[in-house]
Amino acid sequence: MAAYIIRRLLLMIPTIFGILLVSFAVVQFAPGGPIERIIAQLQGTEVAATARIGGTGGGDFAQQMTGGGDGALDSKYRGAQGLDPAFLRALEVQFGFDKPAHERFFLMVWNYARFDFGTSYFRDTSVLSLIAEKLPVSISLGLWTTLITYLISIPLGIRKAIRDGSRFDTWTSGAIIVGYAVPGFLFAVFLIVLFAGGSYFSIFPLRGLTSDNWESLSLAGKVLDYLWHIILPVTAMTIGAFATTTLLTKNSFLDEIRKQYVMTARAKGLSENRVLYGHVFRNAMLIVVAGFPGAFVGAFFAGSLLIETIFSLDGLGLLSYESIVNRDYPVVFATLYIFGLIGLVVALISDLTYTWIDPRIDFETREV
Repeated sequence: MAAYIIRRLLLMIPTIFGILLVSFAVVQFAPGGPIERIIAQLQGTEVAATARIGGTGGGDFAQQMTGGGDGALDSKYRGAQGLDPAFLRALEVQFGFDKPAHERFFLMVWNYARFDFGTSYFRDTSVLSLIAEKLPVSISLGLWTTLITYLISIPLGIRKAIRDGSRFDTWTSGAIIVGYAVPGFLFAVFLIVLFAGGSYFSIFPLRGLTSDNWESLSLAGKVLDYLWHIILPVTAMTIGAFATTTLLTKNSFLDEIRKQYVMTARAKGLSENRVLYGHVFRNAMLIVVAGFPGAFVGAFFAGSLLIETIFSLDGLGLLSYESIVNRDYPVVFATLYIFGLIGLVVALISDLTYTWIDPRIDFETREV
């Protein structure tokens, strides 16, 4: 097992490298960029993104921009007419675009290998600090969504398999399919209208993960306040997540129940619980465990953008979206790198969980 773990850890290196390479190449051909965005803002739309420039000599830049004689009529940047070429060259140096693409890519890889993600283009703060600031919201949504989904879906799927074809199975399948068909953000709006002071009840808060007086609360008060804020967004995210895991668990159990070894165990006089949970469970759960990495990592992103927006939660989903729109490449690549790495580690943990559920599985004898 140790050799298998080492091989998997070593294979993470080319995998992460490939993810960064493809993403970097796509960005090079995508229209627009941080310099084009700043140019558009300096032309009169807004000036918020130039705050960082202003802190590093932005006054001189502004004078060059407004006092340039001939302007950058031959500039490679769209909309740069009338701007001093020195101003554009200074922007290129500031963002690192004065270097060729391959040099920028390998410099990024070297820095990321040391977990040095640089500074956000437009927020004037380190990317790592920015991600750490938003991470508690995404961790709360992701962990609670995954935990509640599995705690409900697995027992429900087993119950549906045992009572396959019964009225219970039919009604629960209908309810699960309806919940899966309703988009999470639509259900979130319904919860707000019903329980967060929309038109009926005002039971739960509408904004944030904690109250304004959270620091002054006792430990028990902090826990209750946190749970009070997280109930509605987590409910909105999990309502549609039951279908896949529940039906997967049910079908996996049904497939195992019909196998010969189950009939043999029953013929030997074993109790039904012993048959189901001593023999069927560990075999049927393998396929459910296989889907855990995707469910765990996906819970951080799937639907989180809309849920975070609706409930005013400033998490990684909203941060990633804003960074892509604003062409804040250090934040975009850093989040991609971190969560790609997390996904690979969780996938390895999932394989190790296989051996815990079924010790007969031996990864040492198979190719990675």
